Amino acid sequence: MSDTPWVSLFSGGKDSSWALYRALEAGHPVERLVTVHPEGDSYMYHTPATHLARLAAESVGIELLEVEPSDFEADSAVDSGEQGDAELEPLERALETLHGEWGGIGGITAGAVESEYQTSRIQAMCDRLDAELFAPLWQKDPRDLADAMLDAGFEILIIQVAAYGLDESWLGRALDHDAIAELESLNEEYGVHILGEGGEFETFVVDGPHMDRRIDLEYETVWEADRGHIKITDAWLAEQ
Repeated sequence: MSDTPWVSLFSGGKDSSWALYRALEAGHPVERLVTVHPEGDSYMYHTPATHLARLAAESVGIELLEVEPSDFEADSAVDSGEQGDAELEPLERALETLHGEWGGIGGITAGAVESEYQTSRIQAMCDRLDAELFAPLWQKDPRDLADAMLDAGFEILIIQVAAYGLDESWLGRALDHDAIAELESLNEEYGVHILGEGGEFETFVVDGPHMDRRIDLEYETVWEADRGHIKITDAWLAEQ
């Protein structure tokens, strides 16, 4: 196995956290987490509460590189494909800098499950950087993935919902085995993806086997018509 440093694309959500965990479990030398903070909606990135990635990185014990909104050029894209390409540019520039500092990047982890739109762009970027793409969730059964995360000890919080069948009571709820069972029923009734792959909900991992300290949150719920999110008012690492 190469000693060339690896990078993990990381938002603090369950999918990118699982990809990171699996990479560490496999012995890949992940030396940097990279979090992109897009402004507004994004075709390429997890958007809610990405500022919490700083606490998550501290708990994991790996240095964090943040790509800020100021790194994005003015949006001149006219369709989703062009926007996805434009959104990838600041990330790729940041990785090119690391590539130069390290003399290469051994691999890049990504939490993609079903999105060909995202994965094809990340794969092309990896090819340009001569880096391996490690995407352990790709095309896996959603229920198997959910069970694996929970069985490994992931504590996952739902921080945003936007789908028929998901009401305000889901905000701040743990994504546990009971919640997964309810999501399976909602999948049958309304087509809700049990991992939120269609944007039905977003998550944040507050604890896991790869983390030294749990992340505690204080928050308020914000509900607007048929969707909502939690507004973080305070966040900290719990005492060991």
